[in-house]
Amino acid sequence: MKLFPLKVSMVALGALLATACNHGNPQLNADKLHHLSARYYDESMSLYPITATFNGENQHNAELTIDIADSWRAKTDAIFRAYQDSLKEIDTSLLSPNDRITYDMLQRELAINREGFTFHDNLMPVQQFTCLPITLAQLGSGSSAQPFKNLKDYQNFMQRMQLFAQWSDTAIANMRKGISTGYVLPKALVEKTIPQLTALAKKDSSNIFYAPLKSIPDSISATDKAQLIQDYTKAIETYILPSYARLGAFMQEEYLPKARTSSGIDSLPDGKEYYNYLIKYWTTTNKTPEEIFALGEKEVARIRAEMEAIKTSTGFKGDLPAFFEFVRTDKQFHIFSTPGAILDSFKAIENKIMPGVKKMYGHLPKTKFEIRQTEAFRAASASAEYQPGSPDGTRPGIFYVPILDAKKFSYIGMECLFLHEAIPGHHFQMSLQMENDSLPKFRRFAWIGAYGEGYALYCESLGKELGLYTNPYMYVGRLSDEIHRAIRLVVDAGMHAKGWTREQAIKYMMDNEPVSEAEVTAEIERYMAIPGQALSYKIGELKIRELRNKYTKELGDKFHLSSFHDELLKDGCVPLSVLEDKMARWAKVQ
Repeated sequence: MKLFPLKVSMVALGALLATACNHGNPQLNADKLHHLSARYYDESMSLYPITATFNGENQHNAELTIDIADSWRAKTDAIFRAYQDSLKEIDTSLLSPNDRITYDMLQRELAINREGFTFHDNLMPVQQFTCLPITLAQLGSGSSAQPFKNLKDYQNFMQRMQLFAQWSDTAIANMRKGISTGYVLPKALVEKTIPQLTALAKKDSSNIFYAPLKSIPDSISATDKAQLIQDYTKAIETYILPSYARLGAFMQEEYLPKARTSSGIDSLPDGKEYYNYLIKYWTTTNKTPEEIFALGEKEVARIRAEMEAIKTSTGFKGDLPAFFEFVRTDKQFHIFSTPGAILDSFKAIENKIMPGVKKMYGHLPKTKFEIRQTEAFRAASASAEYQPGSPDGTRPGIFYVPILDAKKFSYIGMECLFLHEAIPGHHFQMSLQMENDSLPKFRRFAWIGAYGEGYALYCESLGKELGLYTNPYMYVGRLSDEIHRAIRLVVDAGMHAKGWTREQAIKYMMDNEPVSEAEVTAEIERYMAIPGQALSYKIGELKIRELRNKYTKELGDKFHLSSFHDELLKDGCVPLSVLEDKMARWAKVQ
């Protein structure tokens, strides 16, 4: 067992002792920052071992912290406070531009995480969109970040299964406390969560937790394989199935009757303050809910006008809602019969754009890329998503596509979806960041939504330059995705700061974009589950587009798009204020 407070106190002591001998010495000052950031990353991987697994830090693959426990949060808060104290000993005037980014990002990460501990999200640890029970099932599938290549790998996950039983008991205790103090989920989210938990509690070979037993490596001997099957099956049936069953029963019998009828977190005891914090966390700005709501309405109006123009160009007779219904339901937009055909179509998009992409970007990622169908157990509540590859190249970046019914899958949004989630969106940004070993590790694996999602949304606007959107309905798909992100500003702030109901938000989205009610419902419930996250896309995209327009105009013939994109991506995820500063430095030397 690691004694974290002792370790951190040595960090702080070392920083204080070093102050006297590095005053005025840029190299010593930089070295101290590098050592501090490296130590912070290593320690944070111990604190967040699931994150470590996704980062390819496999030394933590058997660990699982009870990160929703008050004791863990208090310990971690003390660790972060000690790092803040150590940062105060760094002379920022002596830092290079890149090291100043490191300093600013570490300072922000420590402060924003500590502020998060003052709220009570740990009393609502289970929901339908993203939580440990869902993530553990992904890891346990054998096709995600958790490796299953040898006997030790299987033993590692057995240890995690055992620790999950402790986590789930803590989750139930926390949710009981939440019931007593007014921190509970909306009823609609609980109703979606229960079937997920129930499915993962089934003692059935189709349960995804049994999947690694179907692909045991040949390198494991027959004797070891027989024992492994016995031990691994016992672990599933001792720890996993009962834990999910207890969670499911608790949610059904105790929690659902106490779930709240409100949709937004402003109805929680400190919900208004929490939402303001989440805006700051996700957008890296100090925008108010009112500013975001107004910006969303302005963007929705602008994009609706462009949709009207496209509707007219197609010759469609009728108003925009009728056009939405036509695009939603007409058989000509549903051309697939199998999931494989959908995946093949995405591959064709990749092949079409790559020549243009290679002209737009000077640096391409080395990480391999795959397109996969989202696993069945989570497809109903999942959006299309990208999961990054591993630093050692053994796991590719994966673009996951949820396909519930191939015959109902519309083609009109496929081009912009691929640009966003795959290439040159998330796959380029995350892979280039991860591959850049000149960055401190905590920056190589950092995620800042306003930058990462803002960049991916910006990539959707590159379609025409890459030879896409030649079909007007594909461009309707592009505008639909753009207005979707603008609508998010309205409905997220509407639900969490203006008292909007789930039904009101669903209607607003249905009125303004061509998507089905089932899709809209899943989206709105996602925003209910993770408030503020959906704001990051449009806020970040507007900033990146603003910077491109600014420097295109200012630099004239000196502006080269590939150089702009390389500079945009080379330092990885950064807060928007840091992005502005670094792009200004880049422009000065063009």
